[in-house]
Amino acid sequence: MLKTILIVAVALAGVLVHAAMQPDTFRVQRVATIDAPPDKVFPLIADFHRWEAWSPWEKRDPAMKRVHDGAASGRGAIYAWEGNRDVGKGRMEIVDATAPSNVAIRLDFIAPMEAHNVAEFKLIPRGNATDVVWSMHGPSPFLSRLMQVFVSMDRMVGKDFEAGLANLKSLAER
Repeated sequence: MLKTILIVAVALAGVLVHAAMQPDTFRVQRVATIDAPPDKVFPLIADFHRWEAWSPWEKRDPAMKRVHDGAASGRGAIYAWEGNRDVGKGRMEIVDATAPSNVAIRLDFIAPMEAHNVAEFKLIPRGNATDVVWSMHGPSPFLSRLMQVFVSMDRMVGKDFEAGLANLKSLAER
C-alpha cells in the first residue's frame, strides 16, 4: 500500500513539475487560402453579425443568446454570447480593423473558465486569392498549463479554426 501511495505521489509530482515548466503564454494559428480578394473576405470577419454564417461555434447551441453592441462593424463592434457548455459565456470586441488586411479582437471568456486572449485575422493578398491567418494568443496560467499536459490547446482550438476557415472559404468563394 505504501508503495502504491509513493508511486502515485511521484507521478503527481511529475505532472505538476511538467506543467510548471510549460510556457506561460500560448498561441494557436491556422492558415487557409481563399479564392477571393481581401476586400471580399474582410467584411465577413469585421462584422460580427456575419459570423453566424461561418463561425464553428455558432452551430453548437441553436438556443445561444447573442448580443451585438457598439459599432455595427469594425473597431468598437462588440459581440457577447451565453450558451450551453459547448459554447460557454463570453465577449468579443474588435480593437483594430484595418481594411482589408487586419482584424484584432479582444476575446474574454467568462465561463466555463475565465480567460482573456487576443484573436487576430491577417489577410494577405495572393494574386486573386487571399491567405487568411487566424491566430489566438494569451496568457497560460498554471491551471491551463496543467490541463494542457493532457489536452493540447493547439489541437483542441486548431480544429475549430480549421472548420471556421473552411466555412469562411466556402462563403467568400460563392
